[in-house]
Amino acid sequence: MPTSPSVSTPTPPARVRRSRRADLLVTLIALALAVWVTSGLWRDPNGRTIMVNSSDQALFEWLLAFGGHSLTHGQNPLFTHMINVPDGVNLAVNTSITVYAALFAPLTYLIGPPATFLVILTLNLAATAIAWYWLFNRQFARSPLAAGLGGLFIGFSPGMVSHANAHLNWTAGWLVPLLIWRVFALRRSGHRIRDGVILGVLVAVAFSIAAEGLFFTAIALGLFVVVWALHPASRAEARAVLPGFLGGLAVTALVAGVLLAYPLWLHFAGPQRFDGTGFDAVIHSENIAAYGAYPRRSIAGEVGLRTGLAPNPTEENSFFGLPLLLLTIAAFVLLWRRVKQAPQRATLWALGAVAVVFTVLSFGPQATFAGRRFDLPMPFDLLAHLPVVNAALPARLALVVAPVIGVLLAYTVDALRAEPPRSRPARLAWLAAFAVALVPLTPSPLITIEREPIPRFFTSGTWRDYVSPGGVLTPIPLAVDVYPDGQRWQAHVLADRQGEFRIPAGFFLGPGGPDGRGRIGPVPRPLSAILDEAARLGVVPIVTEGTRADVEADLRYWQIEAVVLPDQVHGAKWAVDEEALLQTATALFGEPERVEDVWLWRIPPG
Repeated sequence: MPTSPSVSTPTPPARVRRSRRADLLVTLIALALAVWVTSGLWRDPNGRTIMVNSSDQALFEWLLAFGGHSLTHGQNPLFTHMINVPDGVNLAVNTSITVYAALFAPLTYLIGPPATFLVILTLNLAATAIAWYWLFNRQFARSPLAAGLGGLFIGFSPGMVSHANAHLNWTAGWLVPLLIWRVFALRRSGHRIRDGVILGVLVAVAFSIAAEGLFFTAIALGLFVVVWALHPASRAEARAVLPGFLGGLAVTALVAGVLLAYPLWLHFAGPQRFDGTGFDAVIHSENIAAYGAYPRRSIAGEVGLRTGLAPNPTEENSFFGLPLLLLTIAAFVLLWRRVKQAPQRATLWALGAVAVVFTVLSFGPQATFAGRRFDLPMPFDLLAHLPVVNAALPARLALVVAPVIGVLLAYTVDALRAEPPRSRPARLAWLAAFAVALVPLTPSPLITIEREPIPRFFTSGTWRDYVSPGGVLTPIPLAVDVYPDGQRWQAHVLADRQGEFRIPAGFFLGPGGPDGRGRIGPVPRPLSAILDEAARLGVVPIVTEGTRADVEADLRYWQIEAVVLPDQVHGAKWAVDEEALLQTATALFGEPERVEDVWLWRIPPG
């Protein structure tokens, strides 16, 4: 079970060479699979986008550009007035990925936000598999075969591939094995300060990249440690290491608290904060049947075995398939029967508890099986009103189950290699079980489409002739999650070091939702509603004196200097009617100017 390898006996050179060859092989396989999954974007990083989630891709590209710009220009990377003028956006309660933005800022300036986004996404997938392999092989003393199988499964599990649809935060799964490694290191005596400092820094990094994932990891590790420590076979060892472990955690809390003092203040008490989230917890709960279903981006999904059990294609958080669930149960039973030492059973018991608890919690406030909902009290309902928990999506708790399955698979491979079944049919049955369970889950590439180019009006810098430095320019329709153009244009301008313009609205989480909760984007104003109706439905409004008064009030509120309509507007969920937008804007603002490849309306001051 998870124990450190012995250090008393020197490792033979032949074994070192075999280990290095295994390291290289797993690394190459992980990189090949990562490039395979993202291959549609590699065809043209600046001209293609992920079909099912172009809005989130545009958001992360903007975060990379803004984060690098803010750090190189001495601006606050966690609060900005670049979008949602005049109120601004609290990025500490959004996914700011500040560490990524800082580390990759040179690359963003060199090749642009879309290509940098693709590099990070690809590296995330590969690094997750490699980090888990390293943890299994080096820290838990699993064989390279077992470690490679476990690591590659976790790195390219259905949930990871699903979130590869533009989520740079959730695909950063490489953080989890590093956190596990450093938490286990706190058991050592004599190094609690050093180990606590390292873990504290790692916690701060994880908070910046994937705060929700850090929260889930902390709960899972806490549950594992408690269940393991309470097992009769582990109580004596737990009592022995408890003082040093708690001392190391205290150092971790101090270091992380100092590094995260300002981000945490912004998150819980800063301007433009909110409680809860803009997403419905009932909708974003894991369907019970989804655990036995197959994901869309897999061999099984490609041959038609996919389902519509997820709220959207980016949230297939379980989707292990029935054969893998049966294999996992069989693996657990095999390991339980074979382990000879009680401490190993304590570890199995703790792993099983983590899997069961997170599976049940992922069902959310109301259990659903296929299309049927059950009016039963659910454990998540007891926790849903707690701070932090109320901002988590219950379906994503299922992501914790994949590493547990990966651990069990790795242990099972080692157990079968150490003591193979006596009969040849039994050996073949286990081999067939692994193949039937895992081959259908082999990932297929993300679906990508061409996206509208950045207008020459912005790439050439012509926009500076029509907007004062730091002034407000707006696309039409206004930038929100379903119309990401405005933030894409702004990201290009920032990464190209052309200066700054601000935009109203934008894609972010902010206050203004029902019951004081958050919402996606700002509360709509009359102008944004009129332009959305024209873009989505092709409806040109009848302009009255009341309409003009509302529109003029909005223009003053946002202090807009220029309104821009490109020839092609990107709609993340539906096609946009550009002609209806042109007619609507002309009715509201008068005749436009044709400047390079956009229609432009200058808005007089006041």
